[in-house]
Amino acid sequence: MGLAMSYLRVPPVLEGEPDPGRIARHIFGAAGWRKRSAAELFDLGWTWQAVHYLVTGDPWDGRQPEADAVCGGRLLTEDGADELGMDVIYLAPDRVKPAADHLAATPFAEVAGRYDPEAMGKAGVQDAGRLDGATRDKVLKPAYKGLAEFFMLAASEGQAVYKVMAPEG
Repeated sequence: MGLAMSYLRVPPVLEGEPDPGRIARHIFGAAGWRKRSAAELFDLGWTWQAVHYLVTGDPWDGRQPEADAVCGGRLLTEDGADELGMDVIYLAPDRVKPAADHLAATPFAEVAGRYDPEAMGKAGVQDAGRLDGATRDKVLKPAYKGLAEFFMLAASEGQAVYKVMAPEG
């Protein structure tokens, strides 16, 4: 079982606290953080790295703003993942908007040409073995659409995006 990625939209200052690291510990240190409204939370699940690969052509890297949609941002838990039980990546509002604009301007059909489970497996994309002929349109296309909508909402409200990497399940 691999890692899963969830996203949370958060105002840049939460309850008077501007520090993203403290905000992350406040939110993700609480057991019920997943009980936020559906508009604030988005789960990309195990498909996160496949989506990143489709967007950038690389399993980890890529240029801004497209790479910011999945793997980009500042790791807040380099020393604190044990404390929270997950990695938390912070994407500031000034990077959310360009990523949102990129996703909105790039239809899924434009990135779908990179879908090649064999090549993705060779590149080291997590869970490439789970990809099959139907995964692109039945799983990755709705995931991409949901991610684009999530980023557009965050950008329209000037919010930061926190990405949580935790074991799947």
